[in-house]
Amino acid sequence: MKNRALFAVVSLLAAMVMSVTMVAAPAKVKTLPDPDGKSADMSKPVQVYILLGQSNMVGAGRIAGEKEGTLENAVKTKKKYPYLVDAAGKWTVRNDVRNVRVMNNKGFNNEWMTITGKTIGPEIGIGHYVGHAVDAPVLILKSCIGNRCLGFDLLPPGSEQFEFEEKGKMMVHAGYKGFGIWEKGTAPPTKGWYAGTQYDADVAAAKRVLKQLDKYYPGAKKYEVAGFFFWQGDKDRYRSYWAERYETNLVQLIKALRKDFDAPNAKFVCATLGQTKKGAAGNDGKILEAQFAVDGKSGKHPEFKGNVATVYSNPLSKGGASNGHYGGNAETYMNVGEAMGQAMVELIEADKK
Repeated sequence: MKNRALFAVVSLLAAMVMSVTMVAAPAKVKTLPDPDGKSADMSKPVQVYILLGQSNMVGAGRIAGEKEGTLENAVKTKKKYPYLVDAAGKWTVRNDVRNVRVMNNKGFNNEWMTITGKTIGPEIGIGHYVGHAVDAPVLILKSCIGNRCLGFDLLPPGSEQFEFEEKGKMMVHAGYKGFGIWEKGTAPPTKGWYAGTQYDADVAAAKRVLKQLDKYYPGAKKYEVAGFFFWQGDKDRYRSYWAERYETNLVQLIKALRKDFDAPNAKFVCATLGQTKKGAAGNDGKILEAQFAVDGKSGKHPEFKGNVATVYSNPLSKGGASNGHYGGNAETYMNVGEAMGQAMVELIEADKK
């Protein structure tokens, strides 16, 4: 009997360890084949995927160098992400996926999906996975800038002002297109950087690209906004009133983007901050919970079932934090990008069933 009891205890402990391990393990990444070099079927509308967020969506993953953390080290020494290089060791090119990046009124990238410049963001993993899965031309369109919060800079249309207490005083926070924060009972500001300024700028920049579609995707005549990717949250964790309303603002962001781009059925994928673990307290924990809440599988927002997904970035991160750009480790940006791309593909394929 004692041996049986001991066996039962050991079995239970083993099951608990396995459960914890399963929760902590990153999502499995399927290895992609090398791009086949073929162009897309231009008789089909270009499938546009818009990337938004702040500096980590802009991207800080270092490309060149043999040191740990660079993309060259990951690919050529560790043999990771093999689809990024050909047999000769050169960077591969996807001729069916365009990689475009704009920031306010400036353009930075306008090329076929490949490795160029000094740094990468999650667009590389996203572009390869979505491009491989989608049987149509794909445009990865990134429109964002660093140091922007969802609670104010990126506050979407339809967001209302709200009250909160700070240092014993009741304060009022502006809604969309309002100005600043003020003490209740006093006159609100009437000028300055309005709430939603960066949302408007990022949306406008993306629309300018789409109005000149042929310039950014040669030969294209028509397009559909098929999805959105969002990696953000760092700046909101420094103010409790932004962290507490993150879920409200994220829900409104999804709805506003679909409306502004006339894409009611567009999928939405967001990624959490890499340093924040499940069960975290404080503002970081509130933002993480908000990001998990919008995932269609959570059931909290039934309208998002099957069309919104959240990627848990902590197991995919190679260290560091969002405010330090994860130490510039390219593997973090590749891992998160791949996971976001796979999440989008799962949403797309679920529609076909």
